[in-house]
Amino acid sequence: MALPATLNVSINFSNGPTFGNPFTLDDPIYGKLGGTGVLADNSAYILDVSDSTIKIDTRRGRNINQDLYEAGTAVVRVLDPTGIFDPQNLSSPIYGLMQPLRKLRISATQTSSSNSYWIFSGYTTDYRYTYPVGQDVAYVDISAVDGFRLFNMSNVTTITDGTAGQETGTRLGKILDMVSWPANMRTIATGNSTCQASSVDVSVRSVLQSIRNVEQSEYGAAYMDTLGNLVFKSRSQVLSAAAASPTIFNQDGTGINYANVAFAFDDKQVVNNVSVQRTGGSVQSASDATSITTYFTHSLSYSNLIVETDAEALNIAKAYVASHKDTTIRIDSLTLDLMTANYNSGVTAALDLDYFDQVQITNLQPSGSTITKTLQVQGIAHAITPNTWRTTLTTQEPIIDGFIIGSSLYGILDTSVLSY
Repeated sequence: MALPATLNVSINFSNGPTFGNPFTLDDPIYGKLGGTGVLADNSAYILDVSDSTIKIDTRRGRNINQDLYEAGTAVVRVLDPTGIFDPQNLSSPIYGLMQPLRKLRISATQTSSSNSYWIFSGYTTDYRYTYPVGQDVAYVDISAVDGFRLFNMSNVTTITDGTAGQETGTRLGKILDMVSWPANMRTIATGNSTCQASSVDVSVRSVLQSIRNVEQSEYGAAYMDTLGNLVFKSRSQVLSAAAASPTIFNQDGTGINYANVAFAFDDKQVVNNVSVQRTGGSVQSASDATSITTYFTHSLSYSNLIVETDAEALNIAKAYVASHKDTTIRIDSLTLDLMTANYNSGVTAALDLDYFDQVQITNLQPSGSTITKTLQVQGIAHAITPNTWRTTLTTQEPIIDGFIIGSSLYGILDTSVLSY
């Protein structure tokens, strides 16, 4: 049975972060991505390995236990009958070009609709060349990580033009400017919170740490999308996402069928005692006595946040406790088998859904009871071979609760959480 979408896998062997024009990657110690701000002299050499790819595994998502977005990863297995990827093959067109941090992209064009979707954009980290004994064809496993790896390799101190009163989105843009992250590779919201002057905090930290500090100070979200762009969502955008109409999954024919769901009922995501300290401020704490009595104390602390006031730090602590003080049965993941016959809607969902998209999952239990949960997608993993394609969606409750007018889930007076 043919795959439900045509896959395209390509490697761009030019330097730098941009997936279109080549860009110079400069000064890894201080993270100057194209520090001179000019295009690299070398021309891009893009190798299409779609026809020789026999296995793809990608994973992007939020670590729900550590409560942060992790770097997306991909592993692509490519058959190599002519030795193109042999690093000692002097006649290979990529001889001398096969270096770490080359750009790898994966996309898919759905057969039923001809719509195209990006699956992964990242930077190679490893080429594992294998020549199995007794076989004629060698293969190479190419590993890649998204732009979070580049941000983790680069350091910053005081943020240039990091003035007091800046919105969090503006501050994030200033951080990216310092490492010359291309302007066309960012989607940044303005933000609802403001930042203190950067000169208050002159400690050396990675760009990734700085991005996460802004994310935590906003109580928003910062992650890499499938195009390779850094996305920053404001707190209001994160809150309003819960009001969107969900994609329906159900095994009774009223929604998209699925292969498996993973349930959990534990206290791993309970947080009922939070302390938050801004740089130069005092510790602000919030807790919930009822939750502590029920689940014992589950603590979390943030320090050196860049919010301007202690009141803002206290708001973060209160909002976090309000959103995490209780637990219920969870659906942590939903798996789709894209090789199912006449599964166009499932294929579209697997390729189109992304972070913060709403899904409603209904599952009939062996006991006869029914569980229905409305959740958000916070991770996507694809496992693909020539004859199989399974997509797993990581799902969870909204990362911050808030009152949403008109919502049957989050717009209930005296029940729904009022956020700041």
